[in-house]
Amino acid sequence: MSDTVYKKLAKVLDTLPNGYPSTDSGVEIKILEMIFRPEDAEIFCDLRLTFETPDQIAARSGRSLEGLNEKLVSMWHRGLIFGVDFGTVKMFKMVPWVFGIYEFQLKFMTREFAELCEEYAVHYGPQFFDTKPQLMQVVPIEEEISVENAQMTLPYERVSGLIEKGQAFAVNDCICKKEKELLGNRCDKPMEVCLAIAPVPGIFDDHPLGARPISKEEAYEVLRKSEEAGLVHMTSNFQHGHIYICNCCGCCCGVLRAINELGIDAPNVVNTHYYATIDTEECVSCGLCKDERCQVNAIEEKDDAYEIIMNKCIGCGVCISTCPSNAITLVRKNPEDIVTPPKSETEWFKIRGGMRGVDFKPYE
Repeated sequence: MSDTVYKKLAKVLDTLPNGYPSTDSGVEIKILEMIFRPEDAEIFCDLRLTFETPDQIAARSGRSLEGLNEKLVSMWHRGLIFGVDFGTVKMFKMVPWVFGIYEFQLKFMTREFAELCEEYAVHYGPQFFDTKPQLMQVVPIEEEISVENAQMTLPYERVSGLIEKGQAFAVNDCICKKEKELLGNRCDKPMEVCLAIAPVPGIFDDHPLGARPISKEEAYEVLRKSEEAGLVHMTSNFQHGHIYICNCCGCCCGVLRAINELGIDAPNVVNTHYYATIDTEECVSCGLCKDERCQVNAIEEKDDAYEIIMNKCIGCGVCISTCPSNAITLVRKNPEDIVTPPKSETEWFKIRGGMRGVDFKPYE
């Protein structure tokens, strides 16, 4: 019986636009069995990708309202669904495997869970990055955008544009680095660098998943320290409604590792609006950009200078900050080469679902 409910849950997750592919080994079922109780799995399958109150969920699904709120709160506090507490009312919705359930397991991740996730990544990645729109877009280091290009840069392409829309902020450890740490392979980059942003003041106070509330000024400081450490700013690949800025390294980040380890071209992994270029006349061949800064191996050494590998460059600007000869420039892509992100997460779901050919209408 329990095996059946987990297969049902896996099918629902794979019906969502983000996907959750099956494997011959059944590792995807083992992951769900580790974090979902059978009753949790049944409840999850009755939720939608849009917020509802327990009363609305009960009325729509035919579930008994008795005890439902408590069960939903428990699932939220264990990172299985997304919840918001407005004081007088609580609302809940289902979330995909990524971005969603996986990230919400930060407080609960064990070595065994990390091993299963690492095993599943080689199956999940190729399917996930085979379909667009991409999950994330790169937000370049803002000070590396030229004055000329800044006039054309839209708010969702600037970290300040994302931060200034927020009313509440929090910071978390990076789930990818946490997984690598449990497996004994974490790099020396800062851990507490994942920013959460919300349009409602105080929403992160006493947050059940452990996000540490910070001020807007502290959020900017997290970004500054991330840039100093050579981390890449990334956020959701849509124009409005961003709730996070990840600061990522190429050795731990599940997204950037798709470029480095699975060999997938950067444009299929992340949406980018810029690329870097190196003036070979100005380059002094110090190797800093290649050896210490670039997170996706997008720079190669030539005879007298270094060059950018275009199908790997993600236009993050990380390589520019420490160039001693100012030989590297961030260039905005030609208009015909820029892919405008969907307007919202809802539109992202619809486009992605259409590209995957999945009917997720029951969960809209």
